[in-house]
Amino acid sequence: MTRSDLTHLYFLLDRSGSMQSIKSDIEGGFAAFVEEQRRGTGECRATLAQFDDVYEVVYAGRPIADVPPLDLQPRNMTALHDAMGRLITDAGAELAALPERERPGTVIVAIMTDGLENASKEWTSVAIKALVEQQTRDFSWTFMYMGADQDAVEVGAALGIDRDLSVTYSRGKSREAMGVASAKVAKLRAARVVAPAAPMEAFTDDERRSLAD
Repeated sequence: MTRSDLTHLYFLLDRSGSMQSIKSDIEGGFAAFVEEQRRGTGECRATLAQFDDVYEVVYAGRPIADVPPLDLQPRNMTALHDAMGRLITDAGAELAALPERERPGTVIVAIMTDGLENASKEWTSVAIKALVEQQTRDFSWTFMYMGADQDAVEVGAALGIDRDLSVTYSRGKSREAMGVASAKVAKLRAARVVAPAAPMEAFTDDERRSLAD
């Protein structure tokens, strides 16, 4: 049995050059996200990875109480597929190496970007879709996709992510997008303590309209 009271949150954050214009909003939104999770039900560990055309793990498996402020330094291009492939395969190997009784009952991968794939060299969208679908189907991972100024639902679906868990946000609503996502993560964590198979709440039509305005 995995631990129903333990969540591992993997956050994959775009740091490509176009993020510069919303840097402060991203940093503020992330701080609020972390603070809400600190108050959440059960134990939470966090891994933060950033990407442009280089993938970097900022910290891994850190207790949510010990997560430091985000320092986003935008640069370069958007290798989204390569970053997703690296994060998912590394996380899968890391969790598989743990005794089952130490594995988190809830694994959430939250992806936030303001641009479309334009620089990956190792992974294609087809390969990422298969990988995401495998982790969702076989290990009950939950994937969220937040994309600015794009049809994030279609982009997410092409990557294997449930349409209900992908949302488009306007560049000026990045902080609000993180807030909405954080509330869904907190609700899922609470629900999973008593119902290990509980699904994440979908983005509502009202939320979608408010984030896209």
